[in-house]
Amino acid sequence: MGVELSLTRLAGSDSSDRLLVVGPSLGTSVAMLWRTCAQTIGGEVIGWDLPGHGAGSSTTEPFTVQDIADELTNRTNALANGRPVAYAGVSFGGAVGFELASRHGGPFDVIVCIGAAKRIGTPEMWHERAAVVRRLGTPVMVEGSAQRWFAPGFVAREPQTAGGLLRALADTERESYALVCEALAGFEAGVSVKPTKVLVGEHDVVVSPESADRVLRGCGHLPPVEDPVAVAGVLAEVLEEMRCPTTTA
Repeated sequence: MGVELSLTRLAGSDSSDRLLVVGPSLGTSVAMLWRTCAQTIGGEVIGWDLPGHGAGSSTTEPFTVQDIADELTNRTNALANGRPVAYAGVSFGGAVGFELASRHGGPFDVIVCIGAAKRIGTPEMWHERAAVVRRLGTPVMVEGSAQRWFAPGFVAREPQTAGGLLRALADTERESYALVCEALAGFEAGVSVKPTKVLVGEHDVVVSPESADRVLRGCGHLPPVEDPVAVAGVLAEVLEEMRCPTTTA
C-alpha cells in the first residue's frame, strides 16, 4: 500500500548546491522539530510529515516504513536535479533512514539517523499503544511523551518550544498515529550499504546512547529541537564531507 507525503521547504531554495531531506518523530510536526536547526545548516532543507501529523493529510490505510521510504525516494528523485543529497531523520524518521541506507541506488548519498535504531521497541508495545490511541485519542500520549522526548530540565527551560510540540502531538489525528505505531511494530532494518551515522542524545530513554556514533550532550530523544546548533554542526560536517569526499591512494 502506498502513502502520500506532505513536503515543506524549511530553508534554502532549489538553487542551493546541495539538498538535505529531514524526517520527523512519531507525534511531531517536521517544521516544529526541524526549522530552527534547518535554518542554521545552509543549503536547501526539505522536511516531510507523517500522515495526520503537522501538514500531513490523514489516512485510514495501513502503510509500512518501506512504503514511506519508497515515496520519499520518488519525491526526492524529482527534487535532486543532480545535486548531492543527504537524509536525516528522528526516531520514526530515523527508522526510515535505516531503510533508505539498506538500499542500493536512490538519491541519498549519506544517511543520518537520530534517536533511532534498526528496531525501536517491541511489536507488542507498538500494538498496545495503537489500541490505546484509537480508544482515547492522541492527548493521552502527552504526559508520557513529555517525559520521553526531552532531557531533564528542558520543559522548564524552554516551555514554549516544548509546549508547542506537545500541543502538536495532541492535535495529531488518532488513526494516523495508530497506523504509524503499527508500521513501527512491523519494521526491522536490514544491513546498511550506504554511509550512515547514528546520533543519540545522552538522556534518550527510547534508544540507547551506546548505539550511537556520536552522543549529543544534554539532549533527550529530540535533539534537533533540544540543541539545534549542535545537530546543525554535525549535519554541516556530513554535508561538507559529501561535497568534498575523502579520497584514498
